[in-house]
Amino acid sequence: MLSGVYRFPQMESVVFGRPFAEALAEEIGRVGARAVFVLASGTLARTTDMVDRIRQVLGNRIAGVCAKIRAHTPRTDVVAAANAAREAGADLLVTIGDGSVTDAAKMVGLCLGNRVTDPAQLDAYRAWIAADGEFRRPQVNPSSLRSIAIPTTLSAGEFTGSAGCTDTERHVKESFSHPLMMPRTVILDPQASVHTPEWLFLSTGIRAVDHAVEDICSVNGQPISEGAAYHALRLLGAGLPMVKADPDNGGARLDCQIGAWMSMVGS
Repeated sequence: MLSGVYRFPQMESVVFGRPFAEALAEEIGRVGARAVFVLASGTLARTTDMVDRIRQVLGNRIAGVCAKIRAHTPRTDVVAAANAAREAGADLLVTIGDGSVTDAAKMVGLCLGNRVTDPAQLDAYRAWIAADGEFRRPQVNPSSLRSIAIPTTLSAGEFTGSAGCTDTERHVKESFSHPLMMPRTVILDPQASVHTPEWLFLSTGIRAVDHAVEDICSVNGQPISEGAAYHALRLLGAGLPMVKADPDNGGARLDCQIGAWMSMVGS
């Protein structure tokens, strides 16, 4: 007889199919944030008006903007952003961009919750392989700053409570985790992804397919994840070729975003 325990993740809501600025304004009001620190893709900040639209939504509630997170979320970038958010007295993070930016917000929350002010201090909180070959995670205090994520790719890292962060001294990407590192809200707006290069959007879509297949093939899978994974494959299998054929197809883009979300349900 099948038995097990399913624990719901620490996410409050997923808003989908609505303009991100409109949805963000409602979420900011709902949570009562007064000092919002924004982490954004540098390319989006330089070449589009998306960050400016967030500035307009936030008005005098904006505590700062960091658009200097490099690929693979380097420790130095994360700690610099955390120190800036701390100095600004931020009470909420908002991200717009790819998985590196999403992971950066998770790591900023970890840094603030664990009083990390220098990249070397993150050694105490990274996962490692013990001498017996077991994967170990250290005790980590809860993130003191939650986030609202507006993803622009389909990598779906915003639906987990873990992050990858690169130690550039040792040239290794390490894993960090706490349930409250997960964003409190994710906003899925297909228009937020229109500036994402085609190769990146489609390749991260295949990564979402991989997530779904892993769930279906898992020997310790959850019933909820298996059902969601099959639906994810249906949405991605139809949506990705449609976006390839017509990049302006907002409905297909949204199907892909929802498929990426479904690929991570129960993971």
